[in-house]
Amino acid sequence: MTETTKTHVILLACGSFNPITKGHIQMFERARDYLHKTGRFIVIGGIVSPVHDSYGKQGLVSSRHRLIMCQLAVQNSDWIRVDPWECYQDTWQTTCSVLEHHRDLMKRVTGCILSNVNTPSMTPVIGQPQHETPQPIYQNNNVPAKPTAAKILGKVGESLSRICCVRPPVERFTFVDENANLGTVMRYEEIELRILLLCGSDLLESFCIPGLWNEADMEVIVGDFGIVVVPRDAADTDRIMNHSSILRKYKNNIMVVKDDINHPMSVVSSTKSRLALQHGDGHVVDYLSQPVIDYILKSQLYINASG
Repeated sequence: MTETTKTHVILLACGSFNPITKGHIQMFERARDYLHKTGRFIVIGGIVSPVHDSYGKQGLVSSRHRLIMCQLAVQNSDWIRVDPWECYQDTWQTTCSVLEHHRDLMKRVTGCILSNVNTPSMTPVIGQPQHETPQPIYQNNNVPAKPTAAKILGKVGESLSRICCVRPPVERFTFVDENANLGTVMRYEEIELRILLLCGSDLLESFCIPGLWNEADMEVIVGDFGIVVVPRDAADTDRIMNHSSILRKYKNNIMVVKDDINHPMSVVSSTKSRLALQHGDGHVVDYLSQPVIDYILKSQLYINASG
C-alpha cells in the first residue's frame, strides 16, 4: 500500500477526563502505533473531547477545569488536540452526536465526504472547486509542477491536524474556523479519511448492558464510524463482543489493539487518581502528568470525597 492509498484516521476519545490521566494519553499512542503496524492506516490526528457539565456524574468538576487539564496533558504532543465543542453546547451530547459533529465539520471545512467503515469513499478528501483556477502550492521554481506523494501527505497531515484537532491556548478555547481555505493540495491525489472512536474495553462492555445505549446510536457508532479498543486488565474482547448482537454484526469494524504492553486499569482510571490525590498518595505521579498535578493543587480540585 502506498501512503496515499492507506486510510487516514482521526482518533476521537469522548469521556469525563476527570481528570485526564497518563493512561488516557497512552491509549492514543498505543492505538496509533497498532494501526500503523497493520499497514492499512495512517493516524493524522487525535481528539480529546471532554463531556458536558450536565452529564451528571458525581464529582465531575467544571468543564473549564477539565479542558485546561486536558490541554496541559497534551501540550507536548504534536498530534493530539483538545476539542471544547461538547463542553460548549447547551446540554449533554451523545457520543454519536459528537462523532457526527466532527464528521460534518470536516465536510464543511475540507469539502470532503468522509468514508464510513462499510462504504469507503472514492471522493477526494480535499479538492479545489472545479470552477476555480488552481493556484500553485509551492513557490520554489525547483519543485516539479506536480507535487510528490510525500509532499502532498505532509501538507494534508498539517492541514487536517489544524482544522480537526485544534489545540487552543490554555487561557482560551476557540472553535475551528469553518471558512478555512485549504487550497489545492489534493488536486493530484485521493485519500480516504475516517473518524474512529477510541475507547477502552470497559466502554465496549457497556454496549452489552441492556438499555444503557440507544441501539440506533450503537448502529451508527460501530456500523458507520468504527471503534478502536485498547483492552484493559487483559479483558476478553471476543467474549464481550459475543454478548451484543450489534457488536457481533459489526465485528469487522472493531479494531482491538494487540501489543505486549500491560495496561492495568489503575493507570487509566480517573477515580484511582482522585483517590490518590485525596489521600496524599505519592503514587499519584503514576497516574497524572506533573502539569496536571500542579494545576489540580493550585485550583484545589478533588480535595474531598465529593470531587
